[in-house]
Amino acid sequence: MFALIPIARCFSPMLRSAARRGPIFRSPSSMVRSSAAVDAVKETEKVALPTNDNSDFLLRVRHTSAHVMAMAVQRLFPGVQVTIGPWIDNGFYYDFFHPDGAQFSDDDLKKIKKEMDKIIKMKIPLRREEVSREEAKARIEAINEPFKLEILESIKTEPITLYHMGDEWWDLCAGPHVEHTGELPAKAIALQSVAGAYWRGDEKRPMLQRIYGTAWENPVQLKEYKRMMEEAKKRDHRVLGKQLDLFSIQEDAGGGLVFWHPKGSMVRRGIEDYWKSAHVDADYEILYTPHIANLNLWKTSGHFDFYKEGMFDQMDVEGDQYQIKPMNCPFHCLVYKDTLRSYRDLPFRWAELGTVYRYERSGTLHGLMRVRGFTQDDAHIFCLPEQLTDEILGVLDLTENILSRFGFDEYEVMLSTRPDKSVGSDEIWDAATEALEGALDRKGWAFGVDEGGGAFYGPKIDIKIKDAIGRTWQCSTVQCDFNLPERFDLEYVASEGDRKRPIMVHRAIFGSIERFFGILVESTAGDFPLWLAPVHMRLLPVTEKAKEFCKEVAKKGKKMGLRVEVDKGTERLAKQIRNAEKGRIPLMAVVGEQEITDNTLAIRSRKVGDLGSADVDVVLKQLQSAVEDATEITQLSP
Repeated sequence: MFALIPIARCFSPMLRSAARRGPIFRSPSSMVRSSAAVDAVKETEKVALPTNDNSDFLLRVRHTSAHVMAMAVQRLFPGVQVTIGPWIDNGFYYDFFHPDGAQFSDDDLKKIKKEMDKIIKMKIPLRREEVSREEAKARIEAINEPFKLEILESIKTEPITLYHMGDEWWDLCAGPHVEHTGELPAKAIALQSVAGAYWRGDEKRPMLQRIYGTAWENPVQLKEYKRMMEEAKKRDHRVLGKQLDLFSIQEDAGGGLVFWHPKGSMVRRGIEDYWKSAHVDADYEILYTPHIANLNLWKTSGHFDFYKEGMFDQMDVEGDQYQIKPMNCPFHCLVYKDTLRSYRDLPFRWAELGTVYRYERSGTLHGLMRVRGFTQDDAHIFCLPEQLTDEILGVLDLTENILSRFGFDEYEVMLSTRPDKSVGSDEIWDAATEALEGALDRKGWAFGVDEGGGAFYGPKIDIKIKDAIGRTWQCSTVQCDFNLPERFDLEYVASEGDRKRPIMVHRAIFGSIERFFGILVESTAGDFPLWLAPVHMRLLPVTEKAKEFCKEVAKKGKKMGLRVEVDKGTERLAKQIRNAEKGRIPLMAVVGEQEITDNTLAIRSRKVGDLGSADVDVVLKQLQSAVEDATEITQLSP
């Protein structure tokens, strides 16, 4: 049931608290980063920003800040109704309903922040109260908050918990919070923006106004966060994707569908080619499976029951219902089941770059990060119980190998254990959890433990990567599955001759090609490493005669597997250089009369500057070696 269960987040008052995050682990292997990326990392390291997962105080500050903001809004705008107000990764938000349809303005945000500061100075105590469902309903009806009634209906546990700020304001909430509002660092809290959000994410329900805020432990952290956000704006993959002509989202074709342009396709092909070669070297076999299947397959897997809202509508094929696939795992189960397997055959390691399609509401779509059609770098391992630790260790090794190739060598690792609702025996859960923990220990990676945070079908390891400006991104995951082998009746013949279930492991390293591409664009600011760049070198002809020379050099480079292109030569040399710089071309070669006479190229590196001149064949040979070894050229070979 891979990718169906998200990491637990506190997006409603009664959900389980957020998972604890493990410590940062830095891989010893990494590629040479661009100078801009290295500078960004150095700058970020000056102030280490805490997270909700490693700072309980910060989580409380953010949660309480949301309540203080809501109280301030209702003080300033009587009649405005509140809905939900959780903490999020970098702060908090609250959704409000304005009965008369008025909109919050930037000036309103300033007024709200000023009122929040007053509330903070009052040092109002926060008090937790437990009440019956009937009492909670009566109190909500008394203050005319209809959205809270709906929230109350969604809470399945009792007693109902409320949090009060003095005697003036309260909300349905499970906490946690600070002791009193005076503990909030007012100068480390800022309101950021207002956005529209449909109630319950349903466009048929009322439109709410969501006010976003950020909160930190101290003003220094807030300043660093603002600096990071300014840097992030410059690196927005949607903007760079347009500027560098990498991809587009064509609204005429429908939202959330990615069109890969030639240069973006070249980078994507580089990512996929390395992924495939690394998997083959790790003894994986590559599969290709269909894009649609009979709906009965998704009923067997359980996806139709658990994930129907995230699937596109079915299509009629000669009286049968077919479903475009939202994930690849049921197909791999069918491949396994095609032949009776022996214990001697296991393990099987099957990988696929499988394109899947999921229904996402238009309001949730975001560039390459949230799309409706995407390619998962999926793999499934079918193994014996005693092989599990070794197989997980192999996945961790492969994950490090692949991620470090792209410059990601700092990870946050989390082991998530059995939740309250799950399938499988205690014995198999304990064994699988011990296998995951054993593999992490053998790998030498520090990790945190999220008790009860596993999927209902098995424990898992989640890996977040840290980008060049210090942000973390969820990418890799390794999940044991006791559910699908049972649902598909997968078996192998054991050494004693009886039939047993294999252990199934789901794993992805990128998560999806599209999302990883977006992360990579933002981490590198579009300044891809030499080996991955859509163009390795651009030749800049100074004269008409030089154009023909450049064409011959480009042709020779192409035969060597290099991406060498020739500038049209219609601009002055200074403009040609500026265009190459704007296009993030790693290497430029100026070609004039002297270069033609000497059969040389005058090389300029985008990251280093002028490197001097060298023979054409020497330059191409060095470039070929750098691309093959995933290194940068900082000086020319003698």
